[in-house]
Amino acid sequence: MASEMPASVDERIKAESFATRLMKRPELGAIGGVVLVTIFFLITASPAMFTLPGIVNFLTPAAQLGLLGIAAAMLMIGGEFDLSIGSMVAFAGMIFGVLVVNMDLPLALAIPMTMALAAAMGALNGFIVLRTGLPSFIVTLAFLFILRGASLVGLKIFTNGSTQLRGVREAVQGDWLAPLFAGDAFGGVFRWMAEMGWISKLRSGAPSVPGVPIEILWFIGFALLATYILLRTPWGNWIFATGGDKNAAQNSGVPVRRVKIALFMLTACAAALVAIITVIDSGSTDARRGFMKEFEAIITAVIGGCLLTGGYGSAIGAFFGAIIFGMVTIGLTYTTFDQDWFQVFLGGMLLLAVVFNNAIRKRVTGER
Repeated sequence: MASEMPASVDERIKAESFATRLMKRPELGAIGGVVLVTIFFLITASPAMFTLPGIVNFLTPAAQLGLLGIAAAMLMIGGEFDLSIGSMVAFAGMIFGVLVVNMDLPLALAIPMTMALAAAMGALNGFIVLRTGLPSFIVTLAFLFILRGASLVGLKIFTNGSTQLRGVREAVQGDWLAPLFAGDAFGGVFRWMAEMGWISKLRSGAPSVPGVPIEILWFIGFALLATYILLRTPWGNWIFATGGDKNAAQNSGVPVRRVKIALFMLTACAAALVAIITVIDSGSTDARRGFMKEFEAIITAVIGGCLLTGGYGSAIGAFFGAIIFGMVTIGLTYTTFDQDWFQVFLGGMLLLAVVFNNAIRKRVTGER
């Protein structure tokens, strides 16, 4: 009798080890980066960096960049780029400043109008990309210059020749919506903690940290919402499918055009949100606002695990990528290192992230 052949195991039902599943997570590199950067600054930086005021100090710029980075990550998962994000911050800031200062509109009207215009510009980006078949890199690079130039010209028109618009803080003072976009939250809790001796006080008796900067709350909320959308909703499946294989997704009934346009609108609205927060906080807007943020946002997404080819990435990864940026940007001021080393770090982290993500892609796909 012929010997019986051993039954083969179907690879689709083969159990994976915890280590294998962990290695496939896109945010693994970013979390590891946070750990390494934290260890580095624990060794080299002043202990003040990891006090409560120091932590808030580096989380604030991380939050502003993170709002852009998470939106950029979702667009990259969908297979596209948006290089106009930074210029959109300046353009939306100009529009918002004109609405509240020159036109004296309340925030209840100025904010939706700014967001609507930003969304329209994002939709235009997406429409041109889909209609012409041009790479989104080229289309949004063009809009980088268009929006930056429009910000310069617009500010000069509305300020009689200046590239800066002031008076925003006075214009929104007393508006019931202002605390949702500027200032600190949970001030009473922090005053109580200072009275209990749990956090330090200033000489005036006020707590050393007056509260949680509002952009940090927006940052955390956006990261949670984006993660929920990507992992728990049909839209998340559509985004991954669109970035992984556009033709296969379209043949499977995924509304590819609608997904891509919605993602371009998301990045534009995220830039408008950052513009509103920073303009109200600083009390003014200028034509250089958001300069180079488009590249930092994309690097944040790449550090967070997004592949340049699309179809793979994580909002939580971008969240931790932004924290790395904030830690290094502010952390160098707590050390004796020259702050220009940040540029070296930026290039090094990008290169390491691309190499790491490429290795993960090959592991996931089985490519040699």
